[in-house]
Amino acid sequence: MSKILIVPVGRYANSGAVAQAVAATLPDAAVFNPLADAERAERLLSEGKGDDWLDLLVGEVGALPQQNVVIQGIQPDADNLLLSSQNVELALSFNAAVVFAVSGDHSAESARRVAAAKQTFAGRDVVFAGVVADNPKTAELVKLPYLGSAAKPENTAHLAKTGSDRVSPAQFRYNMMQAARKANKRIVLPEGAEPRTVRAAAICHEKGIARCVLLASRHAVHAVAQELAIALPDSLEIIDPESIAEQYVAPMCELRKSKGLTEEQAREQLKDTVVLGTMMMAQNDVDGLVSGAVHTTANTIRPALQLIKTAPNASIVSSVFFMLLPGQTVVYGDCAVNPNPTPEQLAEIAIQSADSAKAFGIEPRVAMISYSTINSGSGPDVDAVIEATRLVREKRPDLAVDGPLQYDAAVVESVAKSKAPDSAVAGKATVFVFPDLNTGNCTYKAVQRNANVLSVGPMLQGLRKPVNDLSRGALVEDIVYTIALTAIQAEQIEQAK
Repeated sequence: MSKILIVPVGRYANSGAVAQAVAATLPDAAVFNPLADAERAERLLSEGKGDDWLDLLVGEVGALPQQNVVIQGIQPDADNLLLSSQNVELALSFNAAVVFAVSGDHSAESARRVAAAKQTFAGRDVVFAGVVADNPKTAELVKLPYLGSAAKPENTAHLAKTGSDRVSPAQFRYNMMQAARKANKRIVLPEGAEPRTVRAAAICHEKGIARCVLLASRHAVHAVAQELAIALPDSLEIIDPESIAEQYVAPMCELRKSKGLTEEQAREQLKDTVVLGTMMMAQNDVDGLVSGAVHTTANTIRPALQLIKTAPNASIVSSVFFMLLPGQTVVYGDCAVNPNPTPEQLAEIAIQSADSAKAFGIEPRVAMISYSTINSGSGPDVDAVIEATRLVREKRPDLAVDGPLQYDAAVVESVAKSKAPDSAVAGKATVFVFPDLNTGNCTYKAVQRNANVLSVGPMLQGLRKPVNDLSRGALVEDIVYTIALTAIQAEQIEQAK
């Protein structure tokens, strides 16, 4: 499906009329007006819920049966001063090609307006597909294709071929929530009385994302809810750990009999709600587990390795973050688990990360990151990445993978042409595999904090059942997204059996 956004330049350019005229020239095309419900847009934006609005729009466009959608950009008039600034976000969220619509016969003046409008997209990865103008010279002056006038669009055939496989943050969020709702999984939250976790669980039930189980005393959960004015849905399950721990003693002893675990030791370990939640999953009483708001990564992963074990085809557990960059969602791995992976482990991390990307709708093009691009540097660290890349190609010839690649060569097409002109991955990577935990963790946090990027994860890979770890600095929305990821993983693991 190709999407085209008509961006009006100046108050006299009628984006609605241009959108209708352009759609009429394209096969199987529809016109979409993001302000069909203007009151909803204004309310959500004024409440700081712009992402929610964009997610709703992505869902509405996704439900259209037509192959091509022409989106009516927001007019920059007095009634839409707040909303018109959203044209950039609309282009990024829909991964839409931008067509500028300008009115007036003075080509130089119109060209200046279009050039100014282009600057609002500076630094954003968008395609400028052309200009609809009264004077053809306007397009010539801004060096964009001329698509005719508003009354008579022409030269528009290429607009139906402007789509790409990038997944925008809004598309990723929408797809993730839809998939989680469809999965309808039961997810245990061992930190059941932790305030952010309680709020996230309530949101998940309100939105139908998952059936959450809070492991905590009912009194403790209700005290948190009352203090923070959280409305607890009737469907939200609260289980006092002490009321169920005994039923997992014998099964835990059986799972750990090779280690000589006694019933007394099992009872003591089950006082840890992460261990208890992991046993609930081992016994198929829940479908997944999310922890880490107050526990360390080791506290979350260790019980899973002991009681759940790795998947049959996995030798290690690794992690990925879904990084919701402006205009595109990409995958970073491993940023949370393996400090110094061997080339063999690095290759497995790359394969696991590529498969996770594919499972969440991202076409994997894997860049094995290093301080060297192809043969620009040397040393043991570079050699390890070279060997890992070779192993990935050997084990999974179906994957697009290249390395070593420096980060700029992996993401910037102009740099890729200079440093790795023959690479099928350089300049358009979607999966970034870092050579060690130090590099990966520092990179994801630098991007997350300095670029104000939402990072969803870490999502653990390689376990028989989904266990996911939270950052102790996690926001409520981070927890909600991680619960959604866990529900989807549970469904995928079930389907793969």
